[in-house]
Amino acid sequence: MIHVDATPEPASFDKQVRQKGLAWLKKQKISLNRKAPAGTKFQTFWRSCLDHLYQQHDGICSYLAVHFERVTGAGSVDHFIAKSQKAGMAYEWTNFRLACSAMNSAKNVYDDVLDPFEVKDRWFHLNLVTGEISANRRIKLTTKVEVNSTIARLGLNEPAICEMRARHYQEYCQGRYDDVFLKSRSPFVWMEAQRQGLL
Repeated sequence: MIHVDATPEPASFDKQVRQKGLAWLKKQKISLNRKAPAGTKFQTFWRSCLDHLYQQHDGICSYLAVHFERVTGAGSVDHFIAKSQKAGMAYEWTNFRLACSAMNSAKNVYDDVLDPFEVKDRWFHLNLVTGEISANRRIKLTTKVEVNSTIARLGLNEPAICEMRARHYQEYCQGRYDDVFLKSRSPFVWMEAQRQGLL
């Protein structure tokens, strides 16, 4: 993972998402600051802002730190604070993170994952040969625990994911593309290669 900058909400967001969502919650008599009743099926008004969210983050998954194509249908809005845990956050732009569907599914409703908006660059280190990530040994212990929890929860060291990261760097080394393209498609790999003096 790398740090992700928050972006301003689109001009249409309040009307198209927030106000519709709040009206729906009120109609359902769901309290904004409490857990939603078990089995609540939220109205997915946030989908109307997915294209904007995708564009604002250049198609980079907030958790996997790789680019994915919107046309594949793999993109989704992750509610960082699970909507089931605090219903009022279901329709708030500040709670939305762009996520590929695999990462959104892995995170689910769990709260032991670091917020990409709060992550500091270099908290996560990468072995460019194996593609495996680990906590920076120099960060404080409490942060290291959070980093390791995030890696475990999201499955960031699953073999297929490690292979992807290692392949991105290998393809760069083979001259298949330059560092500008690597940065746009796999910014975590690019950042780590730069930190290690390999670009």
